[in-house]
Formats: sequence, C-alpha cells, structure tokens
Amino acid sequence: MATRRPRVGAIRPPGPNVPVYVISVAAELTGLHPQTLRQYDRAGLVSPGRTGGGGRRYSLNDIETLRMVADLTAVGIGLEGVRRILELENAVAALRGRNDELIREIEHLRQVADLATSALLEQRSKLPVLRRGTTISRRDPDRWAAP
Repeated sequence: MATRRPRVGAIRPPGPNVPVYVISVAAELTGLHPQTLRQYDRAGLVSPGRTGGGGRRYSLNDIETLRMVADLTAVGIGLEGVRRILELENAVAALRGRNDELIREIEHLRQVADLATSALLEQRSKLPVLRRGTTISRRDPDRWAAP
C-alpha cells in the first residue's frame, strides 16, 4: 500500500506547542472550570499564548500540563508543590534531551575516530619507519623515505 503525500496547501494538524484552543475548549478537554484555568495561569503553572486582544490560547502541551496539575491537586498537593514538581519535570526533560545529544555526539566521534584509524592503517605501509636517534630535517626529504 502506497503512502499518501499531503497535498500542497493541505491543512495539517497543529504541533504540540501551537496555541490554538480557546479557554472554553481547554476547560472541556481537561475537565476543569475556566476560572480554574485562569487561576493556574495567574499562578504561573501554565502560560498559554495570547491573542492580540489578550485572549488565552492553549496548546496541546498546555492541555497536558493542565491535566497533570489537576491530577496532582486531586491527590492533595498544593499549588506550590505542583509548581516545584513541574519545574523538576521540566529539568528532567531538559537533562534527558541533553543526554541524548551527548550520546549522539559520542557516537559521531567514535565513527570519526574509526575512520581516522582505518585511514592511518591503510597508509601504514607508506609511513616512514624512524629509529631511535633519527632526526628528520625538512631540508633533507630523502631521510623521510622508508628503508
């Protein structure tokens, strides 16, 4: 079965960070009252995007954060505790991302080292053999020749 390519100009769903949901839709998606969403915004737990007129627009990531806040407060954690948990979750996510970057960088450096080693081994027979006490002079290129 062939995969379908999107038509030019086709409408694609918004990304997870695109603020598209008005407060009433966000409230319905999270099961929270719109006033609760405003309270969480004022408390800095969620920072939805704003329209030119100041209306809130929530992204999918904002909706997930609101759900997490609702779950945490439902088990008795206060808003300050929720804020700290969200900060720690964000820090963990950032560290995981950085760790993944470093792992990719290490793999790349290993590949470069392997290529360099292979290239050196291929050129090994062409490299001069120097004996202890031998000096190399750029003025005397014959001294670079292998015996």
